[in-house]
Amino acid sequence: MITEREKQFMLLAIEESAKGMSAGHGGPFGCVIVKGDEIVGRGHNLVLSTNDPTAHAEVVAIRDACSHLQTFQLDDCEIYCSCEPCPMCFGAIYWSRPAKIFYANTKQDAAAIGFDDQFIYDQLEIPMHERKIPLISIKMDEAWAVFEDWQRKNDKTQY
Repeated sequence: MITEREKQFMLLAIEESAKGMSAGHGGPFGCVIVKGDEIVGRGHNLVLSTNDPTAHAEVVAIRDACSHLQTFQLDDCEIYCSCEPCPMCFGAIYWSRPAKIFYANTKQDAAAIGFDDQFIYDQLEIPMHERKIPLISIKMDEAWAVFEDWQRKNDKTQY
């Protein structure tokens, strides 16, 4: 059961989506991140205004929240997205480790207006050498040496 509080935060995410779209910043996507009853991060799609294909609402909001909270993890936070997150945003959200994710429109709704991410999901199922954009491994000892340095590092922060 969705609470009135959750509906109110979702309305704020939807307002972010309308704000960014109206300003010409990017597509109709918005996000707010909440800890307790405080909004700690906000974002709307900035792809067009920044020429950054990773500037999706969720990523922008995660960056804002992490900066605000001075942490790289969003423990005990809730993320409200105006639309079901795309594969990139879904990954970023999981890396940030919030407690919950809420969304309004579905990925099918997004596809109906021209934002179809199904091709990415499909590509993940295809062997690497058969993908539309080939993924080619260049194994190098130097790269592995950096990983070994990380393993030996005593003052590392796990995440």
